[in-house]
Amino acid sequence: MGSFLSRAKSAKTPADESSKPATPAAFKHYPRAQTEFKLPLIANEDAFLGDLATSEPNDPVAPIVSGFYRLEKGTPLVYDYTYHEMKIIVDGEFDISDETGQTVHAVKGDVFYCE
Repeated sequence: MGSFLSRAKSAKTPADESSKPATPAAFKHYPRAQTEFKLPLIANEDAFLGDLATSEPNDPVAPIVSGFYRLEKGTPLVYDYTYHEMKIIVDGEFDISDETGQTVHAVKGDVFYCE
C-alpha cells in the first residue's frame, strides 16, 4: 500500500508577504463518495450532476468545484460551459463532441478538459 503526505500552502499576494505564514489547511475526505453520493437529476431523464465540494467562499479569485456527473443512455445532453471543466471517465462510455466538430468516444480512464 502507498503513502501520501499532503503539504498545502496558501496562495499569497504581494501584500501578504509581510504577514505570518498561514496555518496549513487540512484536506477534506469524502469516504466512498463515488459509490454513495446521490446525484440529483439535472436534465432530460438521464443526466445527473452533483457538486461535492467547493473552495468558495475561501478562494473567490480562483474557485474550484468538484463533484460527480452521470449520463445514462437516452436523450443527448447539450450543455453550454461558461467555466473551465474537467471530466474523468471512471466507468462506462459515451460520445462527446464540441462546437469545433471534434467527436470522441469516451471510455473508462479518459480525461477531458474544456476551456
